[in-house]
Amino acid sequence: MSERIAIASDHAAVELKSLLVEHLRAGGYDVLDLGPETADSVDYPLFGYKLAEAIASGAADKGVALCGSGIGISIAVNRNPACRCARVDEPLSATLARQHNDANVIAMGARLTGPEMAKACLDAFLTTDFLGDRHQRRVDQLSNPKDPA
Repeated sequence: MSERIAIASDHAAVELKSLLVEHLRAGGYDVLDLGPETADSVDYPLFGYKLAEAIASGAADKGVALCGSGIGISIAVNRNPACRCARVDEPLSATLARQHNDANVIAMGARLTGPEMAKACLDAFLTTDFLGDRHQRRVDQLSNPKDPA
């Protein structure tokens, strides 16, 4: 069974979303496209929340959040405690987000990241494992903060 990847965007990133959906399907991934379908103006928080719910409910294993800058939708996704969404710009940041932070969602900005770079980021994200070990303690603290003293 292939990994199921949820993807959502706002109107500014519909074109990039379509390209990444095709790229994911060509790579053998099961894709849950959460919209929108057109470039008509929409509110990115609603699509970020929809993506976060897909992760939290187990409907998807990982997610891709897209908007004009990647910032707004990443904030919306991270409102859900089940999500660790990292905004990335190049493959190294996507790799480190997985290795060190166990990110289960990446966010990118369609106005800032070109199609080939977005595909490279997505590939790095999906093919990198979490390192665990000392990083696990830190990831656990994201949901359960401890007194540093």
